[in-house]
Amino acid sequence: MDDMITYRKMTEADIDGVLKIEQEAFSLPWTRDAFVQEMTTNLHAYYVVAENSEGKIVGFCGMWIVVDESHITNVAVTEQLKGQGIGEGLMREAIRVSKESGVVLMTLEARVSNTVAQNLYRKLDFQNGGIRKGYYTDNQENALVMWVKFK
Repeated sequence: MDDMITYRKMTEADIDGVLKIEQEAFSLPWTRDAFVQEMTTNLHAYYVVAENSEGKIVGFCGMWIVVDESHITNVAVTEQLKGQGIGEGLMREAIRVSKESGVVLMTLEARVSNTVAQNLYRKLDFQNGGIRKGYYTDNQENALVMWVKFK
């Protein structure tokens, strides 16, 4: 990849860029209000953005850190840059922040059909934890619950 990607904590000023990726990536995207709430009200929320050298948001990862657990809420990369390691970079940054916060267990859900995401999570030592039946309301697809315990 020619472009240098940096990872940093999301701010309210990043919502427009994140919202574009959210709408592109998900069949039931979160709303602007949802992201505003995450940035201003949810004391457990922490979001990481991936930014190119021109300052454009090209990906993001959200999580909730509660005591010693972290739950990934959403991860997305702009369609044009998928497959270039940005998703992995976002997850590695989320893991770094979680560990610094004293997290010992991180969880997430992935669509059972999303093998690309599942393979990335396995690369990062996530294990299968179970199935949430009908978890995704757009098509009633099951979710694979995955988790990783930090040493």
